[in-house]
Amino acid sequence: MSILLQTDSLSVAKETMANTVPVEKTLSIIELLTSGGLGGQLIMIALFLMFFVALYLYFERLMAIKKASQIDINFMNQIRENIRNGRIDNAKMLCAKTSSPVARLIEKGISRIGKPLNDINIAIENAGKLEIYKLEKNVSMLASISGAGPMTGFLGTVVGMIMAFHKMASSGGQIEVGALSEGIYTAMTTTVVGLIVGIIAYVGYNHLVVKTDKVVHMMEANAVDFLDLLTDPA
Repeated sequence: MSILLQTDSLSVAKETMANTVPVEKTLSIIELLTSGGLGGQLIMIALFLMFFVALYLYFERLMAIKKASQIDINFMNQIRENIRNGRIDNAKMLCAKTSSPVARLIEKGISRIGKPLNDINIAIENAGKLEIYKLEKNVSMLASISGAGPMTGFLGTVVGMIMAFHKMASSGGQIEVGALSEGIYTAMTTTVVGLIVGIIAYVGYNHLVVKTDKVVHMMEANAVDFLDLLTDPA
């Protein structure tokens, strides 16, 4: 009889152990991003808005800079030939047909032919500043996002820790890990997302700066060639 009782006890113990085996809980990315409570969700919305604005600004400026850098390799040769042969109107028409910053600089210089060389140089410089301003439009906003993203993420960290400490204070001395999870999720996920947004915006900003500098150098080189043409047209 005792043997049967021991056997039954072992069976019950095995069943109890099988039922109490911890089950691994999987957490999807969506649940991770939305499990930080109202405060965390608001900060996440702000971070995702920054992310999409940064992507839009980057690709919009990248296409604009790429378009500005495209110019016919024979453009300056045709300008040089027209000016040397006295066909100023043809040179102006060629500049008007070519939509690029270089063409607009040369057109500004051609319109000042006949005036002192210093006046032509100043006119080209002023036109160049305007073209650079157009190229750099909204790029500074991308730089702002690269700084604001991590700062917003750190704000989420502070909010999450406040929520966690509030749970600890209101628990009456009995702290449960599950009760703290909402604040911890907010603290960790907002920091990660904020850093990701900041890194992407920072890399995009620096890439646009490099591309813009290349266009500016191309504009300067063509402006120098044009001024050299006026001083030595032969």
